[in-house]
Amino acid sequence: MNTLERLAATIQARKDADPDSSWTAKLFSKGANKCAQKFGEEAIEACMAVAKDDRDNLIYESADVLYHLLVMLTARGVTLEEVLAELERREGTSGIAEKAARG
Repeated sequence: MNTLERLAATIQARKDADPDSSWTAKLFSKGANKCAQKFGEEAIEACMAVAKDDRDNLIYESADVLYHLLVMLTARGVTLEEVLAELERREGTSGIAEKAARG
């Protein structure tokens, strides 16, 4: 199990925990829309790190993005495995071809 898989498992385990016991549980207690808002905030912070050419902060904020993405997915019942399966399905397909096939 890699780091991302362990993180996803930890997040899932905290979904129904006492909100006073963990930040993850507190996010879940506020609902999926709040989880999505936090993901968006972290994504913006990562983009700002790119704009400032701040490599160290980009690494830090990217970790926050991944964490909050997993929280948001879990809040809506989507697993990391499902997302990875979708990436695997797309593997070897041009991004241009993949986008054209959507529509």
